[in-house]
Amino acid sequence: MKLLYVEDNPEAAADVRELLGREGADVVWEQAGEPGLRRAAGEEFDAIILDRMLPDMDGLEIVQRLRASGVDAPVLMLSALGRAGNRVEGLDAGVDDYLAKPYEAEELVARIRALVRRAEGRAHSAVILYGAFECHVKNRTAFRGGQHIALSPKEFALFRYFMENAGEVVTREMLLRDVWNMNFDPQTNVVDVNIGRMRRKLEEGHEHPALETVWGKGYRFLPGTGQAG
Repeated sequence: MKLLYVEDNPEAAADVRELLGREGADVVWEQAGEPGLRRAAGEEFDAIILDRMLPDMDGLEIVQRLRASGVDAPVLMLSALGRAGNRVEGLDAGVDDYLAKPYEAEELVARIRALVRRAEGRAHSAVILYGAFECHVKNRTAFRGGQHIALSPKEFALFRYFMENAGEVVTREMLLRDVWNMNFDPQTNVVDVNIGRMRRKLEEGHEHPALETVWGKGYRFLPGTGQAG
């Protein structure tokens, strides 16, 4: 594995590099956000490990800029801010997984391996098509009827997930697990809020709905053409 680690604390960086190096990983270290962004844009990494509190910018801004620039390597955020609300913020910003400090070495290794496996297992062709919708995976862009739809990183993650499961019922539990990487319910309306925003953007100016609420079960993505999915 080739990994990028962005961390301003040299001792913490050395610990992680040693730990993951023993697992055969090549860990490239950058000490601040801007050089980390340049490195991520210029090289291919299997995963990125990102500290949240960096001297030049917040880790949330970094991951948003990564996603906006088309970098789709999975991101694990390591942070001393470990409350449920902090994790939700990170995952909403486009982080793939969130691990609080202090952490167990075995858990960090396991999470990195899981992220890399998941990214490999969900590799797709450059474009996913369904009805009137197009999901451009690498560029992280969405289209309906050829018209570009501007989505936030989390809205795009939702859109991609629904496209991958088009026509099937997607439950709240599935979304928490696969889009927010949570094995628990944070007892917030974070799922409903993000789905509502995505849905409004996908449906604005169109006659046919993009999403169907299946009461008591979840949601079903529709082709947006007036035909059954």
